[in-house]
Amino acid sequence: MKNRSRLPFLLMLFVSSVLSINNTVIAQSKGGAGAPQPPMAEKKPKTTNIHGVTLVDDYFWLREKTNPAVLAHLQAEDAYTQEMMKHTEPLQEKLYKEMLSHIKQTDTQVPYRSGNYFYYTRTEEGKQYPIFCRKKGSLVAPEEIVLDQNELAKGHKFMSLGAFLPSDDGNLLAYSTDNTGYRQFTLHIKDLRTGELLPERMERVTALAWANDNKTLFFVTEDPVTKRSDKFFRHVLGTDKTDLVYEEKDELFDIVTGRSRDKAVIFLDAISKTSTEVRYLLAAEPNTGLKVILPRQPDHEYDVDYRNNLFYIRTNKGAKNFRIVTAPVNDPSEKNWKEFITHNPAVKLEAISLFADHAVLSEWENGLQQLEVVNFKTSLRHRIKFPEPVYSANLSHNREFNTPVVRYTYNSLVRPNSTFDYDMNTGKSTLLKQQEVPGGFDAANYKSERVFATASDGTKIPMSMVYRKGVKLDGSAPLLLYGYGSYGASMPPSFSSIRLSLLDRGVIFVIGHIRGGGELGEEWRQAGRMMNKMNTFTDFIACAETLIDKKYTSKDRLVIQGGSAGGLLVGVVSNLRPDLFKAVVSQVPFVDVLNTMLDASIPLTTSEYIEWGNPNEKAAFEYMKTYSPYDNIAKKDYPAMLVKVSVNDSQVPYWEGAKLVAKLRDMKTDKNPLLLKVNFGAGHGGASGRYDALREAAFDYAFMLWQMGVTE
Repeated sequence: MKNRSRLPFLLMLFVSSVLSINNTVIAQSKGGAGAPQPPMAEKKPKTTNIHGVTLVDDYFWLREKTNPAVLAHLQAEDAYTQEMMKHTEPLQEKLYKEMLSHIKQTDTQVPYRSGNYFYYTRTEEGKQYPIFCRKKGSLVAPEEIVLDQNELAKGHKFMSLGAFLPSDDGNLLAYSTDNTGYRQFTLHIKDLRTGELLPERMERVTALAWANDNKTLFFVTEDPVTKRSDKFFRHVLGTDKTDLVYEEKDELFDIVTGRSRDKAVIFLDAISKTSTEVRYLLAAEPNTGLKVILPRQPDHEYDVDYRNNLFYIRTNKGAKNFRIVTAPVNDPSEKNWKEFITHNPAVKLEAISLFADHAVLSEWENGLQQLEVVNFKTSLRHRIKFPEPVYSANLSHNREFNTPVVRYTYNSLVRPNSTFDYDMNTGKSTLLKQQEVPGGFDAANYKSERVFATASDGTKIPMSMVYRKGVKLDGSAPLLLYGYGSYGASMPPSFSSIRLSLLDRGVIFVIGHIRGGGELGEEWRQAGRMMNKMNTFTDFIACAETLIDKKYTSKDRLVIQGGSAGGLLVGVVSNLRPDLFKAVVSQVPFVDVLNTMLDASIPLTTSEYIEWGNPNEKAAFEYMKTYSPYDNIAKKDYPAMLVKVSVNDSQVPYWEGAKLVAKLRDMKTDKNPLLLKVNFGAGHGGASGRYDALREAAFDYAFMLWQMGVTE
């Protein structure tokens, strides 16, 4: 589903600086001799009249990406940030080397089987990107390099790999690349027998699926302006035959394609935030037309998989947290549904994965992930058991249909990522590999726990926490509170090796599982979206207040972080309770809510009318105006802030964070640092290379620890 989120990078955290340097820079920020002066953006008021209200946007002109004055302003902001952070450069280098010491730079991932080959990636010390490899027939066969992302990246500042999909016979590889960060991917076809690229080259591809003939490829493209995935094509390799099979006209919907695990059916899903419509065709008959499984209906969300001439439909009809029914292929209408997994109000059914003799259910219960196995022959069900009270568990690469073994990954805030093969018949888990964490890591040195905050309406908000044993819980510890709370996205408590630099300096790390996310089911999501969105922000404030009341930290040592829609979160709470936080890190933040949602030409806007509301409707406008961070900046003191934007961001345009900073510079009454860090060569997710990403994390950590006042 398209959204303004990039979940993986949002769990990157921060570490410590030297007190004497810290005091010096604070003095400079108060106007000491030689202090760098922050850039002040020129005001060029633009007015918008809507619903009898006049919106004045002094910094609308910062949207003009090709205007040399805009580039000059962004460069000045970035230069000011670099100057203000110059005192932390030794710390940044130390943090970078420390984080690097916790990574096994030359490493190989566990191979997974797909057809006659075992595929895997490996990394080599000094190289930014993974190398994609395979072995034919067995793990002792000679290695074949399928794709070297380092070679693809030559001559580019950015290189992201999207699709990676071999044909069934293993002769061809369909893969897509983005070399700007704008998430606009180009599809290539490589002949793995010769190493040559085929002449086919498709632009703006977002999803694809092979037909069973190893020559017909189905793919989805996005609109170049709105970035809405809206067209579904069929192409026969080696010919000029490319047919438009389907076009989605409804601006609230995006489309995505994929194939069932048994390779029998190709699906095309049309998805909005609250409704779905699924079409299909047989993969062995690629020239046939699409058939609709269930026509779209308001508020009916469903998805479909296939096994043994039955559709398995995960549906929220009569089941807020979803149930699963089966339906015959020849007539999957509701009158033919048979219950397979009944609705349980306490358990959210997130997905079903089908195998020849088993199904695996991915679930959330009490804010924790569960994997439940169903045996088709016996109808017995059981869950995979996990050893810790707070953890993350997900299915991994499972390409084979006829297998009794399912692969999953498991980790926690204190346990590195581990890959297991689980025998669904015997219930035995076999550890294949645990992430190696060099540099003296010992899980016994850390403690993970769960704490609950009480929201203003009495709702209990879970928080996942980790810290190094021995940290004093008397209110003196520095603490980083992270949150997201949008799109029904769940934030599992997962391991991060770079976070060790934070924990080893006595910093407590906490995830607030606030409403708007999906950790506690569909009602949790609904309670934090549209006209209930304010719950997301007040939940986060309740988390911060609880952490202070319970003496985990204090206001002058509490830092908050959020990215994308999480940037909206930290922006709102900075307006509501600026007294509660010492500092804020806001990454690619969605903060210019009204202006963005009033402009249908901006990527993602129209499809998100049913996530945030459509401000062209008066009630939605008035509600969104109460929290939109940019529109609620006032003349008052604010916490220290680091705001990060990327010029090539397609999800949240760079100007949102730039405008926020410009307005804050004009309005805020404090002398706390306000920094705008601009990435001129990446997109929503930041740097694409692993070493570059560590450099970015070290920069963020240094800012955070400067503000926390942590000493070496």
